[in-house]
Amino acid sequence: MPLFLTIFLVYLAIVLYFTQDAIGAEVFEKKGHSRFKGALWSLIPVYGIIHCFRAASIKNVQKGTFLQFFSVKEILMKLLTFGELVLLAAVVLVPVIYLVGSSFSTTSGLPTTFWPARMTFANYTRLFTETKFWYWYKNTIIIAVLNMVLGVVFITGAAYVFARFKFKGKKVGLITILVLQAFPSFMGLIAMFTLFDTFGLLNKPWALTILYVGGAIPFNLWLIKGYLQQIPKDLDESAMLDGANKWQIFSKIILPLSVPILSFVAVSQFMAPWMDYMLPNYLLNSPTYSGDIKEVWTLAIGLFDMISGMDKANYTTFAAGALIVALPITLLYMIFQRYLIQGITAGATKG
Repeated sequence: MPLFLTIFLVYLAIVLYFTQDAIGAEVFEKKGHSRFKGALWSLIPVYGIIHCFRAASIKNVQKGTFLQFFSVKEILMKLLTFGELVLLAAVVLVPVIYLVGSSFSTTSGLPTTFWPARMTFANYTRLFTETKFWYWYKNTIIIAVLNMVLGVVFITGAAYVFARFKFKGKKVGLITILVLQAFPSFMGLIAMFTLFDTFGLLNKPWALTILYVGGAIPFNLWLIKGYLQQIPKDLDESAMLDGANKWQIFSKIILPLSVPILSFVAVSQFMAPWMDYMLPNYLLNSPTYSGDIKEVWTLAIGLFDMISGMDKANYTTFAAGALIVALPITLLYMIFQRYLIQGITAGATKG
């Protein structure tokens, strides 16, 4: 059987499996039972959905209610929905599984199999013993934390002023900030290099925070400003009548109500430096550095260096490093997932 046909049949079987699971869960819920339990029962092929249909009803159900689940339109919609979801899951998961398998491969070149026949931890050992991975990780963590803290502080302060105060030049300032967002950061690379060289900031990882924070201001300022404008100004006026000053209003009223949008900005600021290659490679590779230049690199520069030449085909070690890099970002997303979903749409309704 051709490989393409095999993959298609497996894909079709998965879509049908999830479709029957969804139908069984809905039928179980219509009968007054838990939808979750219905989904669990329907995980058993064929028997599960039969069990859901034969289960006793807890509440009255009109005749013909369950026929809607077998209508052509209903089944087609579920097939299309799960077809798209399974396809998207495959697009996301297949490269990740290949990366995980590559990190345990016994070869150093690009693996030709999806999963290694024999697994080893040698790539992880090599990563920590034969490279400057700890230095790269430490430098990137420092930049990410500074970028997150300073970015949230500066951007929130500026957004609060633009959202709650009236002053001359406010509209011009907002338009100017919006226009600056249209220019890509690499247009100023020569100017950045000259300024860093003049002030002695070349080959200093923490100095990149200046550029990351400055570059994040235009978009995030408009985002937070839009969110803060949705908070009623009546709260400010009531607090002032009770004797609160501007700082107390900001710290005790505005900030607690802004947790979703601030969490979104904080996570995006933390993520920005992790795999940014162009800016660090330009400003952390000056030949004037007296020590080991690799000790001031970030993760993006170090990992790319493993596969940047014919004599540096350490793809499996690169895969091991990429997995370790993904851990803090994944954990951060899992912890702040609830706030991120709220923050993504928070400033979009009013600007």
